[in-house]
Amino acid sequence: MEKLVLNNGVRLLYEHRESYVTSFCIGFEAGANAEVNFKLGTAHALEHMLFKGTTTLDEDEINLKCDRLFGFNNAMTNFPYCIYYGTSSNEDFVEAFSLYSDIILNPTLSEVGFKEEMDVILQEFNEWKEDFSQFCEDELFYNSYEGKRLKDIIIGTEDSIKEINIDDLKNFYKKYYVPENCVISVVTSISFDNVKSVVNSLFSSFEGRYSKQIASDESIKSGIHYKEVSGFDGAKIQYIYDISMLDTKEVEALRIFNMWFGEGVSSRLFDKVRTKSGLAYEIFSTVKNELNIKLISINCSTSKNSVDKCLNIIDLLVDNAINDFQMLTQEDINYLIKRLKLKRALDLEKSIVLANRLTIYELMYKKGKMVFDELEFEYEINKKDIISVMKKVFVNPSKQVLW
Repeated sequence: MEKLVLNNGVRLLYEHRESYVTSFCIGFEAGANAEVNFKLGTAHALEHMLFKGTTTLDEDEINLKCDRLFGFNNAMTNFPYCIYYGTSSNEDFVEAFSLYSDIILNPTLSEVGFKEEMDVILQEFNEWKEDFSQFCEDELFYNSYEGKRLKDIIIGTEDSIKEINIDDLKNFYKKYYVPENCVISVVTSISFDNVKSVVNSLFSSFEGRYSKQIASDESIKSGIHYKEVSGFDGAKIQYIYDISMLDTKEVEALRIFNMWFGEGVSSRLFDKVRTKSGLAYEIFSTVKNELNIKLISINCSTSKNSVDKCLNIIDLLVDNAINDFQMLTQEDINYLIKRLKLKRALDLEKSIVLANRLTIYELMYKKGKMVFDELEFEYEINKKDIISVMKKVFVNPSKQVLW
């Protein structure tokens, strides 16, 4: 991987990969976390409005060019970041990247189309709760924090969305869409010199001063919460445990544990709750280690009648996890590490996933190369290391039941 910092602070990450296509991602640490003194949902609304027109193109022209130039393109607002990404043929890279650069660097952010787009976002808000897994997590976060941005969903509340105006978007853009807060990743067979020349020609005049955002370090409130939802025939269960106290090596140790505990059909959760008991049609656990979102989550989809049984089994599995994990050998742990590396490698087979991951890691950790470091897995981790992490993490969970 090559890394270049432009004179204005824009960071370019380049990875050579022989292919007919080129994938790129342009990102900013300008997600929902950055909405300090802004209305909830401002970051997401800005992402939408950037595609409404530039100083040279209207929305129809942007849409037509996107269809002609990209095999796939999108944008996404998360809590820590907002990214704009796509895959084009190599021969169309310059034009495709120029289009996205124009969208990001030269937005009109006018009243034209603003009301219509905010109505679209309100529709998205109404449909958000139809995804019951997402709804369960949203309720869990809302009940688990007092003032952390994670408490409210990324797109904001119905009231906050209605209150956002075009000046809010302009002010947010001015504060966070600046060179030192910008990372560009390109995965391609086009030479680094050519990519560098294209990026430099489009972004070298990008200006602005960066105001570093301050994320809340609020801890999770433990407890169990229930919410009844009209028209929902099933039930969702989710647990979260805080992992913010862990360093990088300890997070890797937790990921190894999670390969055994909650990932795959041979995992402890799947085996005991689904295979042996037939209580859930989906159950897994996952580790989230992003800015402002540092936790391990257990997710279960079941029936209303099976909620208590599932809770009891999950609690028992967590309580007995250390003793059960003691039975593993170093050979077993090495196999879990091999599975983890394979999963990561498969994720990165798609060039667009690699481009996105490079940008995200550079934004969050100031180290895009960490994507490849994870593949190499250079840490020496043994059973004692993993059990030490388990003792730190598996205390005082917050639980949500949606039924």
